[in-house]
Amino acid sequence: MWLKTNKISYFYDVKNSLLKHINLPIDLRQLKPEDLPQLAQELRNFIINIVATKEGHLGASLGVIELTIALHYVFNTPIDELIWDVGHQAYGHKILTGRKDVFDTNRRLNGISGFPKRSESAYDAFGVGHSSTSISAALGMAIASQLKGENKHHIAVIGDASIASGMAFEGLNHAGVTNANLLVILNDNAIGIDPSVGALKQYLTNVKKGTEKQDNIFEALNFDYSGPIDGHDLPLLLSELERLKTVKGPKFLHIITTKGKGLKQAELDQVKYHAPGKFDAKTGELVATPNSEKLPPKFQDVFGETIVELALKNEKIIGITPAMPTGSSLKYMMETIPDRAFDVGIAEQHAVTLAAGMATQGLIPFCNIYSTFLQRAYDQVIHDVAIQNLPVIFCLDRAGLVGEDGATHHGVFDLAYLNCIPNLVIFAPSNAIALRNIMYTAQLGIDFPIAIRYPRGRDHLLNWKMPFETLEIGKGICLKKGSSVAILSIGTVLKNVVDAIEMLDDKTSVGYYDMQFVKPIDETLLHEIFKSYQAIITIEDGTIVGGFASSVLAFANAHHYKQSIVTMGIDDQFIEHATVHQLQQLQQLDALSIKKEIENLFLFIKNS
Repeated sequence: MWLKTNKISYFYDVKNSLLKHINLPIDLRQLKPEDLPQLAQELRNFIINIVATKEGHLGASLGVIELTIALHYVFNTPIDELIWDVGHQAYGHKILTGRKDVFDTNRRLNGISGFPKRSESAYDAFGVGHSSTSISAALGMAIASQLKGENKHHIAVIGDASIASGMAFEGLNHAGVTNANLLVILNDNAIGIDPSVGALKQYLTNVKKGTEKQDNIFEALNFDYSGPIDGHDLPLLLSELERLKTVKGPKFLHIITTKGKGLKQAELDQVKYHAPGKFDAKTGELVATPNSEKLPPKFQDVFGETIVELALKNEKIIGITPAMPTGSSLKYMMETIPDRAFDVGIAEQHAVTLAAGMATQGLIPFCNIYSTFLQRAYDQVIHDVAIQNLPVIFCLDRAGLVGEDGATHHGVFDLAYLNCIPNLVIFAPSNAIALRNIMYTAQLGIDFPIAIRYPRGRDHLLNWKMPFETLEIGKGICLKKGSSVAILSIGTVLKNVVDAIEMLDDKTSVGYYDMQFVKPIDETLLHEIFKSYQAIITIEDGTIVGGFASSVLAFANAHHYKQSIVTMGIDDQFIEHATVHQLQQLQQLDALSIKKEIENLFLFIKNS
């Protein structure tokens, strides 16, 4: 699975390096406790040097270096099971557990995953990528160990942003009435990707200050609570973890850390250095990028700027995001109209039902959630929004293939999992102008919920701030008529279709259509297409099973059309990590693959 790489010993700055001799935790446990601070510094330098050039998540791993070393030093991993919530912070863990020499392949095609992954290592006890799963998973393992008569430890490391999520509280609530051998470590750094929000954040702040006079919430849930302690004090961490090994039942250790610890810029700008891109490993300064004003806009910024533009004229508009104000660019509205823009923390279920409640009162909620995170609120979409036919506007960022974050983050299921929900309209803009226009249309007044899904990254249009136009719901667009093959696409994959047709020798035989709406699908246009062409290609950057292609096939079957229909999209498998372009090539959604499919159909028609 892993790429062959050269040894990366040049990253060791210390002449008598400790890290170069450590390949597994058993090697780590041979060190003396007084050697561990040196190892911590080497591990930090190692991560900084590689992420500076290879990119990836940075600040979270830097913040838990001491904790990572202490856990593997004190506990007998992988027999004792260690679960990292989300997994942004697991780089040090990966380096110490057999992946040091391939760490420079992190998040790259055929390289190691950026997140813990069970199929990658026995030390990755549970696969993660989304937040707030660690406590439930670790409790399940701990109960299983009890039932099997095993004597081992189970440790969940969770951040202060993730522990505020409902699922984390469900796990804590259950754990508190068991005698399971579970240790929950709260890594409290007051930030997730963006700064933590909510009443629990204030409670933890008061605990740290020593001003909280109420009963400790974790003790009230029947956990043996200790802390807060300095999470960068290795001797203290070792001592406390050794003590906790002797404590029976559910335990809770509260540690205070600094995200980005050891790199000044990462400590000062924790949001930007969560995943900073390329930077100078010595100075921490970000590598200069092309002038963004000369580049097409990011889709998230099109959303962010457009909602502000609309909200300044329409006082009913509300913006909601679950913990992603920077990633979704709702931060623009939070800065401009703060009383109508809400970061509700890592709480997708709450975000959806909050929007539903607002919609009952005549407000116009734009609920901005990453496509892959809306999966966590599926029942709320059905039960609280669609059944009641409430006009919530879902803006699904990071739809389709997202690249290096891999299987846990690709937004390839949304078309399929939303397609089966009655009342819900589904729109996929092919460019920034279409995104602006559907947002404008929706806020004019709708009596149904709508999901607008758009990708990570930049559009191809520079001149995108055009005057608003009202879109007709359920209406597709004929972009070019042809004579034999029709291409029906949904969303921004249209750009690849256009590029593919430009490469053809015979351009006149191909027609192509931007269907825009998966639901309701434009049946009038489909009838016209099926009566005019000998073969059809459907293209989407979502899973073929249940998505756009399924709707076209169902239409053709219902109306007894017999043309050859080729479906192009995401295979029925979980897609791993690589660049978006590499993944499009592997899934045969790039322009060259589309061109070849068109040419194959030409031959099929000719020989029929």
